[in-house]
Amino acid sequence: MLTIRKGTDRGVTKYGGWLDSRHTFSFGEYQDHKHHQFRTLRVINDDRVAAGGGFPTHPHRDMEILTCVLSGALEHADSMGNGEVIRAGEWQAMTAGTGITHSEFNPSDEAPVHLLQIWLFPDKRGHKPGYQQKVFTDADKGGKWALVASPTGENGSLVIHQDAQVYQTKLAPGDAVRHELKAGRAAFVHVATGAATVNGTKLVAGDAVAVEDEKELTVSGDGEVLLFDLA
Repeated sequence: MLTIRKGTDRGVTKYGGWLDSRHTFSFGEYQDHKHHQFRTLRVINDDRVAAGGGFPTHPHRDMEILTCVLSGALEHADSMGNGEVIRAGEWQAMTAGTGITHSEFNPSDEAPVHLLQIWLFPDKRGHKPGYQQKVFTDADKGGKWALVASPTGENGSLVIHQDAQVYQTKLAPGDAVRHELKAGRAAFVHVATGAATVNGTKLVAGDAVAVEDEKELTVSGDGEVLLFDLA
């Protein structure tokens, strides 16, 4: 069964002239009991931050936080002492655990940054805070699934404290990728850029689909697609 979440139906936050954000699930002032989470996937925020804009220091706790930069760059600083710039093609993973604070800014004077911020519930409360960052090249994800996050860190993926695998692919016309779902597991597919067809269902950037009671997914199209394989 496929349940479509149209990008045009997402929540919207526009703030200060520098933030234009779309919320797949309830977030901040946008609350929708029909779209609060999907299994352990709690947040997908599709953020565009104007040049020089950004999020001042704020706290997080007991959440696995992934950031995927699609274009531009994002400057990060946190209470663990990390100060990094995350560029297009890079992913960041933070375990908020017992508590962290961090800030995120667009360091460019001219170009906006387009990013996805993703939250998953952890497998338990009170993990030690942690930070990871990694580049996934076009060769890693071009026409195939790149495993970007998993509980075991297999295939060089970022480690998250949850029974979930996060994949990314970058499709060109004619490409098709498949993913098998084990019994009892579900998937959430988000089209980050371009367009894609998931098991015959056509989607465009910002659209997503929740997948349950399916054995296999076939995804084709022209753009970047994320897949969450969830217990």
